[in-house]
Amino acid sequence: MALSVYDLYQKMLAHMGPTNWWPADSKQQIIIEAILIQNTTERNALVASSLIRQETAYNFEKIQELSTDKLEELVRPAGFMKNKSKAIKTLTQWYLSYDEDSEAIVAQYGETLRNTLLQLHGVGPETADVLLTYIFDQPQFIADKYARTLFGLLGVEGLTTYQSLNRQLSQLPEPFTYQDAQEFHGLIDEFGKAYFHPIDNFQDSFLMGIHLDWAKINVNPTQK
Repeated sequence: MALSVYDLYQKMLAHMGPTNWWPADSKQQIIIEAILIQNTTERNALVASSLIRQETAYNFEKIQELSTDKLEELVRPAGFMKNKSKAIKTLTQWYLSYDEDSEAIVAQYGETLRNTLLQLHGVGPETADVLLTYIFDQPQFIADKYARTLFGLLGVEGLTTYQSLNRQLSQLPEPFTYQDAQEFHGLIDEFGKAYFHPIDNFQDSFLMGIHLDWAKINVNPTQK
């Protein structure tokens, strides 16, 4: 069976139910965790996030007031503490400069927002797409390792790097909404946790035998 991306999303949602991803109480928390999760496990990122919550309640002005040494101490469980601490300081300062108003930022930058984010220290393509999806409410596709693995198992070849998928599927096509994009990322990651460790578990999944037709990637169900 060949599915479009939207068909795949609907099938996963129907089978797995909503994940309500990203599990956070505020956009400020998501911004912090989007940096912490880089090149580490979810568990380690959440340990560091909890320490930052205890110290600052994710108040960006309080984070700006932290000394470099103190912030690095809080970030340490997530690894790469110097680079991530600098990224957190840079990103929170930038967001504060717009009064933490995501809508105003989108209105100012429009289609150039992704490139603007990529110019900030510590923000790479995946982090930029996470921010676009969860902070700026854009129907962005996050081409992370789980997504590339899943699409590869569904028949899409050559997905060796983030860019190899992102350049083919950056923004999700209609009828995806930004809420769908947020949920799709959560579904893919939860599916990956369940069926990619080890990868042989995929054979027992409800997606076994499904084929993602690359020719149908940007085709919504009403156009098939």
